[in-house]
Amino acid sequence: MSFWTTFFRSCRLRCPRCGRTRLFRGWFSMWPKCSACELPFDREPGFYLGSIYFNYGLTALLVTIAFFALYFGVEASQQIVLAALMAFCVLFPLWFFRYARSLWLGMDEYLDPHSEKEKPGQMNSDPRPEPTLRD
Repeated sequence: MSFWTTFFRSCRLRCPRCGRTRLFRGWFSMWPKCSACELPFDREPGFYLGSIYFNYGLTALLVTIAFFALYFGVEASQQIVLAALMAFCVLFPLWFFRYARSLWLGMDEYLDPHSEKEKPGQMNSDPRPEPTLRD
C-alpha cells in the first residue's frame, strides 16, 4: 500500500488498511475494529499518545505563522491578537483530535502493517529455538 493511499484514508477518517469503515462513531469515541477488514483500532494502552505530537505540532506551527502574519501584516492590538490565538489554541486541537489519531494510526499501519500479529499467549510459529547468550 502506498504512503499517499494511507495518508488520504487517514485524512478521510477511514480505516488505513481498506478505507471502507469509519474510525469514529462519535466525536471522540472510536470503533474497536474495522468491520470490513478486522483491523483493530483499539490498540494497547498509550498507543495514541503519539497522536498528541501531530496535534501539538500542527497547532504550534499554525499559531506561530498566524502570530507573525498578524503582527507584521495587520494593524491589530496585541490583546486582540493574543485573545484570538488563545481561542485558536483551545478550539483547534479539539477539532483536530480525530485527524491526529487517524494520522497516527495510518502512520503505524504504513510503517508496521498490522497483519495477524501474534497475540499474547500464542505459540511462536517459528520452530527454531530462541537464541541465547553464551559466556
